[in-house]
Amino acid sequence: MKEKETSPQLRPPLKWAGGKRWLVKHLRPLLIGHEQRRLVEPFCGGLAVTIGLLPRNALLNDINPHLINFYSCLKGGFTITLPMKYEKRFYYECRKRFNRLIQSGKQQSAEAAALFYYLNRTGFNGLCRFNGSGGFNVPFGLYNKIQYVKDFGTYQKVFSNWDVTAIDFESLKLKADDFVYADPPYDVPFTQYSKDGFHWEDQVRLAQWLAKHPGPVILSNQATPKILELYRSFGFELKLLTAPRMISCNGDRTPAEEVLAIRNL
Repeated sequence: MKEKETSPQLRPPLKWAGGKRWLVKHLRPLLIGHEQRRLVEPFCGGLAVTIGLLPRNALLNDINPHLINFYSCLKGGFTITLPMKYEKRFYYECRKRFNRLIQSGKQQSAEAAALFYYLNRTGFNGLCRFNGSGGFNVPFGLYNKIQYVKDFGTYQKVFSNWDVTAIDFESLKLKADDFVYADPPYDVPFTQYSKDGFHWEDQVRLAQWLAKHPGPVILSNQATPKILELYRSFGFELKLLTAPRMISCNGDRTPAEEVLAIRNL
């Protein structure tokens, strides 16, 4: 997992609720000696960890096809030409247009990627939320100022050896020596991140899948009693951390307890 040479100023291109930038300093020491391995993220989300670590090779997956469409555009070189402005009426017009693209089967287009970026930067708290019909339904966000990026050329080189996919994690073709870092949706009530959601049965399925991998594995999740019991039952080493609560609907910013479940390290 040899690091790429790139600008230290590179930041994740999206706002992302529950982003793990704060966790990079805890993960980096665990990756020492594994620099030649491919990093696999089954739930890559906002890419805070991968961009924080900058591996030479990576497989980045997420069940959210709109997110992966945006990353695919970055990989190919991407410039947004549509207008972007912080205006409530304009936001809802763009949200309607984005949902029309989804309904018409054009969600894999460059226009959809540009709209996804705009909605992400302008919507409430960087949330990515869809209703049962697959429509994006995040409301307009309240900010003092938003700086929109139009030219994403700096990301093209970084993404050159990173593969991106949008499939169920169990369908990923892992190599025996892959280093897997999994950050699934929390085991707490949460408005749906994808059309089909992520349920307790999926948490169990993930733990079973990770336990079968012969290479190094790290999982992060909120340290609920059920999650701790689940990963302890599969022989994972558990490490508890105090996490900042970055997104909260009721303004609560008190620390939350996070767990790192570690195996084959």
